[in-house]
Amino acid sequence: MGLVVSDWNPEITFAMRDAAIAFMKSKGVQEKNIHLHSVPGAFELPLGAQFLAQQKNIDAVITIGCVIQGETRHFDFICNACANGITQVSLKYNKPVIFGVLTTNTLQQAKERAGGKFGNKGVEAAETALKMLLMKGSVA
Repeated sequence: MGLVVSDWNPEITFAMRDAAIAFMKSKGVQEKNIHLHSVPGAFELPLGAQFLAQQKNIDAVITIGCVIQGETRHFDFICNACANGITQVSLKYNKPVIFGVLTTNTLQQAKERAGGKFGNKGVEAAETALKMLLMKGSVA
């Protein structure tokens, strides 16, 4: 299992990363089979995911990032590029590449989704990866 995490907004992304890893371990994924890498920001997540997806020993990739709305349209461009890029990697390599990227209006909203009142989206991303692998195995 590949895991690529954005270093931008580390208070959020590292909490999601840690929760994703803990969830995978709780479901029997051995730590040696979790290949963790980081990238500078959300824009770099698709290429980081592609570096992992092209490896034969990687069955799925989870991307984790956080983009918080600012005063400019930068948010829109980064979110769009990130989502489209991650989708393309998944289709190119025929592997689950999971979009675990928060796109929130405020830091508070991000905190609520990285272990706050809305749970931890890192766990949801890890669960989605495992479900997609099960589905791939049942239709292969």
